[in-house]
Amino acid sequence: MSIDFIIVIFLIGFVGSFISGMVGIGGSIIKYPMLLYIPVMLGYTAFSAHEVSGISAIQVFFATIAGVWAYRGSGYLNKTLITYMGGAILIGSFIGGYGSTLISEGAINFVYAILATLAVIMMFIPKKDLDDKPADAVTFNKWLAAGLAFAVGIAAGIVGAAGAFILVPIMLVVLKIPTRMTIATSLAITFISSIGSTIGKIATDQILYGPAAVMIVASIIAAPIGAKLGQKMNTKYLQWILALLILGTAIKIWSDIL
Repeated sequence: MSIDFIIVIFLIGFVGSFISGMVGIGGSIIKYPMLLYIPVMLGYTAFSAHEVSGISAIQVFFATIAGVWAYRGSGYLNKTLITYMGGAILIGSFIGGYGSTLISEGAINFVYAILATLAVIMMFIPKKDLDDKPADAVTFNKWLAAGLAFAVGIAAGIVGAAGAFILVPIMLVVLKIPTRMTIATSLAITFISSIGSTIGKIATDQILYGPAAVMIVASIIAAPIGAKLGQKMNTKYLQWILALLILGTAIKIWSDIL
């Protein structure tokens, strides 16, 4: 890889990981389209959808570790939610990641577009203000949470994402989890999910380790910075940032498919 290409990949990883730490996602919703389109726009060799999904999978693993570390001791990490949703999404993401080799690149992009569209719809559904609820007063349906996480894991494993961009709307809208707890807890669940999808991608040789290493370095630096900023921002702003990011990505992917 040339120095200028390394810089491009680093900047993509840095921007995506900063936002991922801030709004509680693994960052694939941002980095997937950036890796797919930006190198080509700048005249570099295009990554295939399989290569992008592989790079995204292993990068998310490190970005979410860094993000969760920044939230340690904050009181926003819900251990029960992490246990139920994390275990279910781990199994689902491994199945999706391993089985993605049987799916065409067009199908991978289609799955990604469907996930992004569902996430956009949920993000714009009016939500009751739950952000004043104390952490010990938060309740949810454990088996509904696990079932939804398993389904998200399969789809997310296919596209090399860890699924947080769809998990966050589910946690906010369906499970009624307060915003800051959703952001912190989703990072931990996303980390667990990324284990399954990363193993699946490595086992089927879908990862370009050079670009992945550059993205990992960027993630470790940027994700904690984003997480610290996210803890200080108004929760409404965080929700709108995530909603607009997902909307923009969904429009771009669908425009290419159609």
